[in-house]
Amino acid sequence: MAVEDTQPLISHLIELRSRLLHAMVCIIVVFLALLYFSNDIYHLVSAPLMDELPKGASMIATDVASPFLTPIKLTLIVSVFISAPYILYQVWSFIAPALYKHERRLMMPLLFSSTALFYLGMAFAYFVVFPLAFGFFVKTAPEGILISTDINNYLDFVMALFFAFGVSFEVPVAIILLCWSGVTTPEDLKKKRPYIIVGAFVVGMLLTPPDVFSQTLLAIPMCILFEIGVFFSRFYVGKGRNQGDEEVSEEELEEEQEESK
Repeated sequence: MAVEDTQPLISHLIELRSRLLHAMVCIIVVFLALLYFSNDIYHLVSAPLMDELPKGASMIATDVASPFLTPIKLTLIVSVFISAPYILYQVWSFIAPALYKHERRLMMPLLFSSTALFYLGMAFAYFVVFPLAFGFFVKTAPEGILISTDINNYLDFVMALFFAFGVSFEVPVAIILLCWSGVTTPEDLKKKRPYIIVGAFVVGMLLTPPDVFSQTLLAIPMCILFEIGVFFSRFYVGKGRNQGDEEVSEEELEEEQEESK
């Protein structure tokens, strides 16, 4: 019995290893394809700041290896972002056999929407937040101060903002999952709206660099996305695993359990 009990676990671990290897291979392939364009990628990412810098100002490299390593580091991060759909597909392929049919019908759209929202958050940061934030920082610099940002520090700054806005744009997906699982309801969320608005600004403070401008630019979209999530969550209330199980016949349950084995 002990050997039979460990066989499913071993098979799951083998499959997990296979999924992880596929995801890593995808990242490596994309990284090698983009490696030649690493300097161009960094130039593209640094464009919002470079466009706002006054004449005569430029970015600098304080470490000897920074001009070489920083673009490569950025290229690796970009490779992970580009590979995100395939990585999520591997995650989906691993967990799908353990889900019921009604759960699969929900999870697949959520995977696509969460990926799209993450990319939308990054695009919002690049095209809206960066020009406004960098323009504000440059214009408010004290007179006589020449702005010369280190390329590695700039990369850390923008990656933090990219990640913060990408994650914050997942708010509608999180709300739908909470209402779907029965943890909360749209009515309860509406009653707690003032606290959630305050929480959005607290999250903005924690996820963004320590300046009020970036925090506000993150908190406002989160509040809007909260309202969007509350609106769409009405269609998913009470459709979680427990209630869904009652709607599934015994024959379907047996078939799905056999498939999971």
